Amino acid sequence: MIKIQNLSFGYNRKKMLYENLSMSLEAGSIYGLLGKNGAGKSTLLCNMMGLLFPVSGRIEVVQHNPQKRQPSFLQNVYFIPEEVAFPSISIHTYLELYAPFYPKFNEHQFYEYLKEFEVPNDQKLNKMSFGQQKKAIIAFGLACNTQVFIMDEPTNGLDIPSKSQFRKLVAAALTEERLFIISTHQVRDLDNLIDQIIIIDESEVLLKASIMSINEKLCFKTVAEPDKNVLYAEDSLKGKTVVAVNVMGEDSRINIEHLFNAVIANPKRIKDIFN
Repeated sequence: MIKIQNLSFGYNRKKMLYENLSMSLEAGSIYGLLGKNGAGKSTLLCNMMGLLFPVSGRIEVVQHNPQKRQPSFLQNVYFIPEEVAFPSISIHTYLELYAPFYPKFNEHQFYEYLKEFEVPNDQKLNKMSFGQQKKAIIAFGLACNTQVFIMDEPTNGLDIPSKSQFRKLVAAALTEERLFIISTHQVRDLDNLIDQIIIIDESEVLLKASIMSINEKLCFKTVAEPDKNVLYAEDSLKGKTVVAVNVMGEDSRINIEHLFNAVIANPKRIKDIFN
């Protein structure tokens, strides 16, 4: 559904943010895109949407070249950037203006999503709090029923109950024909939601793996003292919380934050384990 081949991108040719980046993303999954500040997560998403153009390489999204911004492409993708800005109009007027661009938009779904998020539908959008605006745009994006739905820091501004509702609604909206990408620094917000993890750093993909594969190859546990199989350790009340090579076939619960730290600290070893 999304194919990236030898992508190179930079805001100037002397310093490239990506060089020869390649990966494929398939429908039926929710991908978590993780990386340090400045790693280029938002830039990569904008390249996927045709908002930025690569220096070289090729991107294909739902069988389209995003750079061309064709109507048949735009009606089948939806992108929520980190910062959202709304005009001084009501939700009803917003629907009248923007819903016609999305043939699969479902108005009943939209108002149900607003109800789940406890967002009033009788206020002007620019008068809402940042959190309410974020929930309104997430509800709209879900109701567009596009094949590709990309969100950059969608949980910024959401309180704890709203984050729980966000996970519930996104998980329920996934089908075998749709693909979701969520980029965030708040990795704990992705717990029990994503089924694929992508970690990028220093212009390359350090890890692209399913939750199932990560569980098979790594284990997350607390030990008294780390051994040679430990990739990352952090002090805890009961000893050391570690990410280790799963040599014994243990079943454990993934800690995404610790996984990220382990990958950043041991990129070569991680590549060896997963490749």
